[in-house]
Amino acid sequence: MTRLFLLLLALAGAGQGQSPTDHPFMLPSDGEAVVTITAGCERCDWGVPSREAVLLRVLVDGTYSQHLLLARGEAPAPYRIMLGPLTSGEHRLTLERDQARSAKDAGGVKIERVDAHSYAKSSPEHEWLSQAPFLHTRPGTVERFSDLPILAWVERAPAPATGFRYSVIFTHEDGGTPTDRLMATWGRTTDVEFVYGAERSADGLLREEIQAKNHDILPFQGNRLGSHPLLWVSTDNNMVSDSGPSDAVRFAPAPELISLTNVSREVVMDKNAWTYAVMAAELRREGRIDPAGQPGSAKVPDPRRFAYLEACGELDRATVAFDVGVSQSDGTTAWVATDRGDARFRIARSGCFRAAVPLAEGITADQLMAVRMRAYTRPRRDGEPAMPPGTGQVTLQRFNGVFMLDEQYRPGPPRLLWTGSIEA
Repeated sequence: MTRLFLLLLALAGAGQGQSPTDHPFMLPSDGEAVVTITAGCERCDWGVPSREAVLLRVLVDGTYSQHLLLARGEAPAPYRIMLGPLTSGEHRLTLERDQARSAKDAGGVKIERVDAHSYAKSSPEHEWLSQAPFLHTRPGTVERFSDLPILAWVERAPAPATGFRYSVIFTHEDGGTPTDRLMATWGRTTDVEFVYGAERSADGLLREEIQAKNHDILPFQGNRLGSHPLLWVSTDNNMVSDSGPSDAVRFAPAPELISLTNVSREVVMDKNAWTYAVMAAELRREGRIDPAGQPGSAKVPDPRRFAYLEACGELDRATVAFDVGVSQSDGTTAWVATDRGDARFRIARSGCFRAAVPLAEGITADQLMAVRMRAYTRPRRDGEPAMPPGTGQVTLQRFNGVFMLDEQYRPGPPRLLWTGSIEA
């Protein structure tokens, strides 16, 4: 791996009329290039209309590579993106403000640092970086600063297969599950989606697949940039296609290699705590936060009022909900249900999963004293015979804790961790 550091202040003038800036860098060998751009934009606030963000066009050696969304506010923050395969020698990274797509009241951009990396074929990172997808956005999402990809990660395929699975975190989803049910059954309002996988089975068969409309897993048959598959977000719940308009805005967040053994996908957000702040800001801007929001309203209280729970288990024809025990000033315990009395707010999947429930104003994490589980026979599906009560079964294997967000929307330390086996 080669690292090249460039310290600079650029694009820091007035919000309009900023000149593009060039940043030359040298690569000693062929490889996959990744660059971390530490930047902020004056007056930017993802939660305020007309000040959401600045979009930068990123060019490599004069050719369009992608856009960079500065969604994390005024303070300079790191944005890690892929540039794709580059040969050895000198290259030029150009950053220019896309005024037409940037928020009209966003101010000047400050580029504090550019940190370029080259991963040669001999490096362990090259194998999974070189196959990571470049993602084109759905028309209308950039214009509304909604449902945009802000983070990517990659997992190794489960043995005996070899290969990788790539997933993306979007700021929200316009379609699919309503906001209040997302919090109750997923513990977030971002959208987390598997987008592409390349796996070789034990018999040597290579499968390249995408998650397409209706969550169908289809073969990837599209074009590539080098060995990177090119994908297009094609539905309002962020499913993808392997073809689309050539003029669509493109993003290429560099994925992190993460193991999710015995944890949920939402752990990726915990490791990148700023994603909770972006999540909350988009909820605020879109009018989805209501201190008195009731189940079925598609609105939620401030995410900092929620208790977030994570557990792992197997569900057989069942759904599950949890109750959080909150200590009261008189020494009693008040129980707060994650399903909030609504069967639609129960979890219906096996594995490791999150739930979240709003607590009364002023409750702190120190008051979270206990958790209990409730299991239900799931509703009958189309074409199934009726299932009598008690048919479903839940086997709980882990409880990875309960936590709350601090004032800066950062997850606090989890409480009440447990492993074992409980059947209900």
